[in-house]
Amino acid sequence: MSSTELPLARFLAHCHADFSKDDSGEVASYIPELALADPQHFGIAATTVDGFVYEVGDSTVEFTIQSISKAFVFALALEAVGADRVEAIVGVEPSGDAFNSIRLRSDNRPFNPMVNAGAIACVGLICESDADGAFERVRTTLGRFAGRRLEVDEPTFRSERESGDRNRAIAYLLRNHGVLLGDVDKVLDVYFRQCALRVSARDLSVMAATLANKGRNPLTGEQVASSYAVARTLSVMTSSGMYDSAGGWVYRVGIPAKSGVGGGIVAALPSQLGLGTYSPRIDDQGNSIRGLRTCEALSTHFGLHMLNRVGDAQTCIAAGYNVGSVSSRRSRPAREQAILEAHHLECAILELTGALSFANVEYVSRRISSLRRDLNYLILDFRRVPSVSDAALRLLADIFDDLASGRVEMVFSGIPKGTPAEQALRSWLADRPSVHVIGLLDEAIEWAEDRIIQSQDGDLYRGQSVDIAEQELLAGLDAAELAVLASSMVRREYRIGERLISAGDPASSVMFVESGVVSVRLHSGVRLATLSAGMAVGEMALLETNRSADVWADTHVACLELSLDAFNGFRNRYPHAGEKIMASLARLLAKRLIVANHKIEVLASY
Repeated sequence: MSSTELPLARFLAHCHADFSKDDSGEVASYIPELALADPQHFGIAATTVDGFVYEVGDSTVEFTIQSISKAFVFALALEAVGADRVEAIVGVEPSGDAFNSIRLRSDNRPFNPMVNAGAIACVGLICESDADGAFERVRTTLGRFAGRRLEVDEPTFRSERESGDRNRAIAYLLRNHGVLLGDVDKVLDVYFRQCALRVSARDLSVMAATLANKGRNPLTGEQVASSYAVARTLSVMTSSGMYDSAGGWVYRVGIPAKSGVGGGIVAALPSQLGLGTYSPRIDDQGNSIRGLRTCEALSTHFGLHMLNRVGDAQTCIAAGYNVGSVSSRRSRPAREQAILEAHHLECAILELTGALSFANVEYVSRRISSLRRDLNYLILDFRRVPSVSDAALRLLADIFDDLASGRVEMVFSGIPKGTPAEQALRSWLADRPSVHVIGLLDEAIEWAEDRIIQSQDGDLYRGQSVDIAEQELLAGLDAAELAVLASSMVRREYRIGERLISAGDPASSVMFVESGVVSVRLHSGVRLATLSAGMAVGEMALLETNRSADVWADTHVACLELSLDAFNGFRNRYPHAGEKIMASLARLLAKRLIVANHKIEVLASY
């Protein structure tokens, strides 16, 4: 399955198709060069905090960043001159006025860094710090947020400079009140160039994801800004980033965002994803109409309002493997084991952990998509999951629909009792009876193994007895030796649920299963192994003095019991045969150790 078929990609594609029909609004023209933008352009991009990028429409079309740059320059100012200096000259309260208002607070400071007055003041601070290198520092920093070098659109820069009398008035007002120091024209030159940097919707999504990822660019891995600067930037974006419609934005969408009159919107949802949109048709407040609708649809559909979130987990998959890497505790005869080895890719297991959010399950959806070619059974284990958000459940629904359409059976195991996760999943599963729910992960893996074996062989746990010559522990003995050994054995039969061996009892015999299935369990009920015909039970009596676990009959069981006294007598009479039996025991124990070590390696790799 390609990235375009993932649930979030489909949702963004639907948004693009629906909102492309909206031709309301006008292209900005107060800066002449902006009026040349193609009003039909519409691009959407979303970047997750682990670096996966979704793109729809004109996501790579470049346009000028305009006021979106203010958010990132504010973060830069906090880093360059320190929070005390920035907060001494720029406020953080919404203004209630247009972004280019020539009005200051009662103490003659700009209202916030998202309006022109505050943004120019921030540029002034960077000019104080870096002098002639101020713009290059701005460009470099914004490029680090985007993960690539950004270039200035020279015609737009010239157009802004030639038509920028209002910004000059703001700058001189700031200088008059001692907010802006130095040469006004040099400061404005940096400001105009900053606004004329070319970006795309994809760039904006990466820049937003860097904010969402506590200042670390998820594509390059570079720490671009401190968590302090990022938190303060997101705070001001929340209250003042969408011009004088910021209140309505927070109320309806609830994602920190910043817009620009060039048609871009950047939105950052902490710890989850960054969104970038581009469509040059803007409303009376200077916000892209199609961009607004996209952000609101995403937030509403998936419940992404920042005040409606659950806890996040950076790592939501504790382990991922297939039945070839980690099998169930059922020991299987060679015939069945060969089938599982040949078809192990048909069953994948993902052990989930932490509170599952939209971002977590989106990542899970991509992991599943990479397994789809050979997958027939998918097991999701929830025993480490305390809660599941509504957004995560919506994506799970899409994952389930995708799997069902591909005839992949889905199994949920280990849903923790009495937790928010159980409550959410119980309601969700009530509408999906075809999703299998199995209490223990080991039992779920065994169920899938059985289905694979049955699909290939059509028969499972054949009822006929296994001849003594087929017993694993007796491999290598000749017919005469087997006959002598068999004459010393006593045949036993057990009903379903009857105990063959009790933990703590003296280890006085070995049992060879002729037919049926038995389980080896601790006193707590935890299953250690399940054995079937052709396998020995209680074989550790050859090495230990007391039984360490209970053995129960899962089906009607017939077995041959060999007492230790009889075995020792046989061993004295046929020492070479006795050595063969002990060598077989050593091989079986070594095989179990290899399997156990492999399981540990698989689980430890996560």
